[in-house]
Parts: sequence; C-alpha cells; structure tokens
Amino acid sequence: MGSPRQIRILMADDDPEDRLLTQEAFEEANLTNELTFVEDGEELMDYLHRRGEYAAEGAAPRPGLILLDLNMPRKDGREALEEIRSDPELQGIPIVVLTTSRADEDILRTYNLGVNSFITKPVTFEGMVTIVRQLAGYWFEIVELPRVS
Repeated sequence: MGSPRQIRILMADDDPEDRLLTQEAFEEANLTNELTFVEDGEELMDYLHRRGEYAAEGAAPRPGLILLDLNMPRKDGREALEEIRSDPELQGIPIVVLTTSRADEDILRTYNLGVNSFITKPVTFEGMVTIVRQLAGYWFEIVELPRVS
C-alpha cells in the first residue's frame, strides 16, 4: 500500500486524559494527520458550523473524519450525531464512535443514526495504539473518501 492520505481528524471527547492518550497513540503510530480536539457536542457543532471561536477564516477546516465520544456534557455524542446526519452540508463526513460504552442500545442507536463505525475505547495505551493503526489502515489507506476543501 502507498503512504496514508493526510486526512484532518476532529475528535470530540470531554475527557482530557482520553484526548492526550489519543494524541500520544497517533504519535506512537507515526501518524502525521492533523488531529483537532473539541470538548463536547456543542463545541463540535460550533466547529462544524464555524461559529463562535471557530468563525474566523481558517479556524475550522472541514474534517475528513470525526471521532465521537458519546458521553459528553452540554450536548452528548448521540445528539451531535443526529444533528450532523440531518444536515445536508455535514452528513457526508465519516463518523467513528469511540466511546467507553458497550451498551447494545448505544451500538444500535448510533448505527441507526448513521455512524460509520462503533469502537469501544481500549483500557491501555497499547490498545489505543493498535486501534489508531487499524483506523489509519482502514480510513486512510483502503477507503476512498471524498476530498474536502
């Protein structure tokens, strides 16, 4: 396979330790994709709609992939997913749920709302590195994604 495409990743997760773990896993896996973090569903929607602190030109480049936690304050991942999938401007962005939940109802509901993949967060750093490598192999090398501007 060729070298992975550079796809901007937007991660919505309220847990600073999980954000740091993901950042370090990307570094350990030698991925150079730009990884941007937002802390809840409200901030995610502000980013995607380029409002508030993301209103300035270039402040919120469109992501090629969203990593979405389900359990966040203000607006949870389920609500954000539903809003994204109902918006014609945003509905084509691939979304991978990355959460601690293993609940069958969360898995079923998110797939019914149009999530592309559902992954339960690993409990170890090594597990996260493995997931990041597998995500990269699939989303950046195998899958054909639309070009974003």
